[in-house]
Amino acid sequence: MQSTERILLRDLAIFQLKLFLDGLKDVVLAPVSIVAAGIDLVLPGKRQGHRFYAVMRMGERFDRWLSLFSAANRAEGGDDGLFGPERADPDSMLGRIESMLFDQMERGRGTQRAA
Repeated sequence: MQSTERILLRDLAIFQLKLFLDGLKDVVLAPVSIVAAGIDLVLPGKRQGHRFYAVMRMGERFDRWLSLFSAANRAEGGDDGLFGPERADPDSMLGRIESMLFDQMERGRGTQRAA
């Protein structure tokens, strides 16, 4: 497999993971925000809605950390993908996903060559 194909597949896996995390955030924050607003209505503190707005700030911080689409601008300018041509650190979560993806692909190519 060519390096550019590997980079594209790696970036696809990263993007899919980020989409999953973004969706999970939405699933979690929807009921949490309703509960927080309900508590704010029943037990108002020194500032009305402070629990609800804290949930919103938490969601905003998560969005900034996840940075779902920001890497697309960097990737569009060259062939190095979202994170450059190097493989990720094998001890990181991203590195384990990348190794799992490419090791499986290499095994598949090896069985095709043997056939």
